[in-house]
Amino acid sequence: MGDITVGIDVGGTKIQAAAARDQEIIGTFRLATPQSGARDVAAAIVAAATAALAETEAHPSEVRGVGIGAPGTIDTGAGTVSSSPNLPGFQASAPVPLGTMVSEGLGGAPVTIDNDVRVAILGEWKRGAGRSYRNLLGVWVGTGVGGGLILNGEPYHGQGAAGEIGHIIVKPGGRVCSDGRKGHLEAYAGRGRMEVYARELHEGGRKTDLFKIMEKKGRTRMSSGVIADALEEGDKLAAELIEGAAWALSVGLATVQNLLSLEAIVIGGGLGDRLGAPFVERIAREMEPLLFVGDEPPKMLTTEHGDLSGAVGGAVLAGG
Repeated sequence: MGDITVGIDVGGTKIQAAAARDQEIIGTFRLATPQSGARDVAAAIVAAATAALAETEAHPSEVRGVGIGAPGTIDTGAGTVSSSPNLPGFQASAPVPLGTMVSEGLGGAPVTIDNDVRVAILGEWKRGAGRSYRNLLGVWVGTGVGGGLILNGEPYHGQGAAGEIGHIIVKPGGRVCSDGRKGHLEAYAGRGRMEVYARELHEGGRKTDLFKIMEKKGRTRMSSGVIADALEEGDKLAAELIEGAAWALSVGLATVQNLLSLEAIVIGGGLGDRLGAPFVERIAREMEPLLFVGDEPPKMLTTEHGDLSGAVGGAVLAGG
């Protein structure tokens, strides 16, 4: 067994792999998430890991461990994933043995799985923007909205699902979320639900270039790049979507801050990283009047590793 660990970040639109040695990333590879089911997703994870290792001229037999961050309900002991509305093939409550499937594809390498955002914030806490804080929230704004907590210098899981900030209620009876309930933060700030809302408005006659840009870029889903391009072109619906996302995030984050009095909040994910500091600063401004202790706001941070945060965290999870 070698000294290389591999981190994998699995999302609704992409799979990012990173190989690490001595806490340094030495190889990366990214590919699109298959939309055809769990076995194909597992095969893509193996392919991404193998390609990242190829950059280091290492063989899978040299891997000490593989860490995977995946959305949904994770049984870390069994290495299974279930109830993941944004991951093809994992939407059902029946657990999928993703850890075993990936381990077999990589010649028996040990595989550890945890929630994707918890893994990403682990990477930012240990190796990135959050390394100097003991009480930290990570919020990843992508296809969905997820969160991860570091409390008193330790990752906090609660009974297993702590940190799921995307499913706190910001508007009772509001828009429908990916889980079918109404008014959740993710219903306003997750790209998947933003796309559903935009399509409804567009089909009702609202003008927008979002879907023309999507087609031009060859995308089948409304990616962060599509939204960013539309914003640059002055698309009013895109601006409205981001206004709603910033509002919902400010309400949700202020609520959490009032409860936990955190030192810092890191905002990442596909949309968070793409829109960057201006987006985070906008959320911070909108949070200010909602904070109970206004003179002790949390430090609002962007990620240090960007879209590699999840893969870096996976390598940390695997012991790297």
